[in-house]
Amino acid sequence: MARCDVCGNDAPRTFTVTRGDQKGTFDSFECAIHMMAPACEHCGCRVLGHGVETDEGIYCCEHCAREAGAQHRERPHANTDLVAPASPPSESREE
Repeated sequence: MARCDVCGNDAPRTFTVTRGDQKGTFDSFECAIHMMAPACEHCGCRVLGHGVETDEGIYCCEHCAREAGAQHRERPHANTDLVAPASPPSESREE
């Protein structure tokens, strides 16, 4: 059995995750996320999806990117079109 790099659990069903030069053995996705997922530059939470990537860093959501003052810039394969301030919701409703 292999030991989890995060919690130290000696589990029968561990798995290995490789990301670039980083490699780890884990007993759960929770431990893999804790060690390998990038952290939001603004709030520090782990980015589990695509997030919002700018030249300033990676953010968990467009709100954090705006709060951090990240600037919109087109980058291939990055979700940066969400950094521009959102328009306020329309107040008119059809009845």
